[in-house]
Amino acid sequence: MILRDKVIIISGVGPGMGRQLALLVAAEGAKLAIGARSQDFLESLSRDIKEAGGEVVAVQADVKSPEDCKELVNAAVKAFGRIDGLVNSAYAMGEFELFDGGNLDVWRDAMDVTCFGALRVAQAALPYLKKNGGSIVNIGSMVTRKPLAYQAPYQIGKAALQAASKQLAVELGQFNIRVNTTIIGWMWGPSVEGFFKTQEKETGASVDDQIKAVASNIPLGQIPTDQECARAVLFFLSDYSGVVTGATLDVNGGEIVAP
Repeated sequence: MILRDKVIIISGVGPGMGRQLALLVAAEGAKLAIGARSQDFLESLSRDIKEAGGEVVAVQADVKSPEDCKELVNAAVKAFGRIDGLVNSAYAMGEFELFDGGNLDVWRDAMDVTCFGALRVAQAALPYLKKNGGSIVNIGSMVTRKPLAYQAPYQIGKAALQAASKQLAVELGQFNIRVNTTIIGWMWGPSVEGFFKTQEKETGASVDDQIKAVASNIPLGQIPTDQECARAVLFFLSDYSGVVTGATLDVNGGEIVAP
C-alpha cells in the first residue's frame, strides 16, 4: 500500500476519474476527505469507500467559496489529525463559444472554479501541509497543449492552473511540499461515454466508430480509462515521487506527441 496512513483531500470529486481516484486512494491505505457540490454523490461514494474497508469524511463544498474550502480541510484534520496530500480536480467548462462575441464574464467564472478554486483549497490546507510536508496534485488537461475552438474558458482555466502549479512548487518547496500536474487527454468514463452517445444520436456515428477514430490518433491505440489516469495521480501522492516537484506528467496514451 503506497499511501498507507496518509490523509488525502480530493476536491471536486465527480463520477469519472474523481470517483476512481477516491477508491484507489482508499485501497492504497489512505484516509480520505472528499468534497463536491452534490451531497447525493458524496454519500454514494462514501458508502462505496466504507464498504471496501476505507475511512472517509465527506463535505458538500463549492471551491468558489473560501468558507467551504476551509470546512473541507478542517473536516479532514478533525477526523484524521493531519493532511499529507491534496488533489484539486474541480473544474468548470464554461460556455462552448468563440472569443469573437464570447461572454468574458463566463470565462472569468470558469477560471474562478478551475484555477482559483484549487488555490483556495491549497491555501486552506497549507498550514497543515507545512507541518510534515506533503503533495499537491492539480489535474490538468491536454487542451492546454492542443487548444480547441469553443473550449477557451476551460482551456484558459486549466492553463492558469498549470502555471500556478509551477509557481507553488517554487514557493512551497522550502516546506517539503511538492506540487505537480497531470495532463489528461481523452479519458474513457461516464463523461466521454455520454458525449459519444449524444454524438451518435446527432450524427449517426456509432459509439464504437467514435472510439476507433479517437484511438487511431493515440500512439498506444486506446483511450485511457479514468481508472488508469487516476493511477498516475497516486504516484504523485506517494513517497515514490518524493523528489519530484513542478513536474507536468502526460497521462494521455501519448496523444500529445501524435502528429
